[in-house]
Amino acid sequence: MNFRVASQAKRINLRVLVIVFDLLMVAAAWLAARYIAALLLGPASLGLKQVLLEINLVLMAQGFLQWRAGLYRGVWRFASLPDLGNLLRAALMGAVAGAAVLLVLEAPVELIVIMVWTFPLLLLGLLGLPRLAYRTLKDMRLEVHRRRTSQRTIVLGAGRSGRLLLPELRRRGSYEIVGFLDDNPALKNTEISGVPVLGAIDRLPRIAREAALDLAIIAIPSANNHQMQRVVEICERAEVEFKTLPTLKELGATITRVDDLKPVAIDDLLGREPVSLDWEAIRAGLTGKRVLVTGGGGSIGAELCRQIARLDPSCLVVLDNSEYNLYRVDYRLRGDFRDLVMETVLGDVCDSATVENVIDRVKPHVIFHAAAYKHLPMLQNQIREAFRNNILGTRRVADAASRHGVETFVLISTDKAVNPSNIMGATKRVAELYCQQLNRQSETSFITVRFGNVLNSTGSVVPLFNEQIRRGGPITVTHPEISRYFMTIAEAGQLILQAGVLGQGGEVFVLDMGEPVRISYLAEQLIRLAGKEPGRDIEIIYTGLRPGEKLFEELFHEHENYTKTAHEKILQASNSAGEMAWIGDRLRDGEAAVRCYDTAALRELLMTLVPEMGRTSRTPRRPTADVSHLG
Repeated sequence: MNFRVASQAKRINLRVLVIVFDLLMVAAAWLAARYIAALLLGPASLGLKQVLLEINLVLMAQGFLQWRAGLYRGVWRFASLPDLGNLLRAALMGAVAGAAVLLVLEAPVELIVIMVWTFPLLLLGLLGLPRLAYRTLKDMRLEVHRRRTSQRTIVLGAGRSGRLLLPELRRRGSYEIVGFLDDNPALKNTEISGVPVLGAIDRLPRIAREAALDLAIIAIPSANNHQMQRVVEICERAEVEFKTLPTLKELGATITRVDDLKPVAIDDLLGREPVSLDWEAIRAGLTGKRVLVTGGGGSIGAELCRQIARLDPSCLVVLDNSEYNLYRVDYRLRGDFRDLVMETVLGDVCDSATVENVIDRVKPHVIFHAAAYKHLPMLQNQIREAFRNNILGTRRVADAASRHGVETFVLISTDKAVNPSNIMGATKRVAELYCQQLNRQSETSFITVRFGNVLNSTGSVVPLFNEQIRRGGPITVTHPEISRYFMTIAEAGQLILQAGVLGQGGEVFVLDMGEPVRISYLAEQLIRLAGKEPGRDIEIIYTGLRPGEKLFEELFHEHENYTKTAHEKILQASNSAGEMAWIGDRLRDGEAAVRCYDTAALRELLMTLVPEMGRTSRTPRRPTADVSHLG
């Protein structure tokens, strides 16, 4: 209340000052007009007592008329055309008032004529010019403040998204649009809604210096990963903050908005091009079906559950041995899919009773087996747990699926199962071999899906590097030349679904992963995306290859052929294992060794089942030229 009273008193005081100032200007205008008249009519017309009387009378009349003209309703800071109209009315009424005063005082006609012309003109100038000067100065100060608080922004990409973004940027007021940059030469030296196209994107470093840019907005949602890497590299050279719009797939049918802007993430640089899926075939294969996902609380399993839920299965059952992960996936699925019939089961795939109970009770049409240990360095010294979970757990679920007539069993494998040099890869390779052998003697279709590293999955290198960056470094990389294939979590889930409907049984499907990415490059990009400089702000330290770690990963075995499939980005590896009817006996030996905790016997057994273990190829084996365009 006190604040309101003080504010009102301040406004009244300012208005009184304005009135006093205007009355002084009225007196000054009258004196100047009388002086001009004296120059024209002679000094005798300028009597001091007469002039003082005229001024008093004019001040009373003019003050009243200016109030009635609305001259004090506005604020000088916002003086505009209506205020100019009020000033004109005040000046004209001033001419009338002055003439009336002179007539009352019986002044000569010649003096009245001169005063009627000169007084209103002088009054208009003395009242209007201070107001104009005040507003101009205030506008200049506001513009300087606005320039200091708004970001000088350039938009990279003058296509549809950039054009749609422009009015939103202007409306926000916190962006000062300097121009567009676009690689289309036809747009150079043109304008879009008054904003110039300044040239190609590679001019950004120069323009950033010349125009003192604060922000670059990458408005190219259709850019592929190589194009995005190039644009981000240019932004980094320009040493300017940059943000991007989501991809076309992420934007969907929504309108381009400022709120969509996001920092460039590592997925934008390393995630592969969006996979175009045959959703009709996937929907036909899963809609109305009972589906079981083992390991459904993990990164891949949870994404798989989310995508399956969209396809309206008759029932989705999620099995996981982590209470927290199971709670989290249950909470999210029930929140996002309220009509979904779902059951979550806390249990271990290595527990025969749990597996038998769930499959017998649910009778799933499709099983996606994602339950596995995957942390390579840890499993290198945990051979018993790796064998028990990855091999015996897979065997239990696969055997139960075959025994209860499950239509399709999809094993989720890894590129580390190809020529494995470590325990984790070897156990996944044995799981592949067992499912391929079981497919030969079962009515269930056993399908294997093999892919590389998944960005931002739990235990992957990206969260580790981000944590090291948050701590101020250093980032630890095992070798300068180490490289890996990468894909996004969403793409991994989609590939698994697509492979599930492509396969007839016995196939190993492999995503054509494109080019492998050096881990050192990944580390450098994560540092830069965090706003820091590699080597200056965050060090990268090379620690040497860990036991069982390879410089590169492979997608196919040395004697494994591959062919195209109905999907342009999914390849099919031929079964190179041949008949392995004896594998069941070896796994029974392995089960006995697990019970006895005989790690030496388990290691020897792995070497028997996977003789290529530890024999890495000299160069990575990738698809030949005839299918390289699939990447």
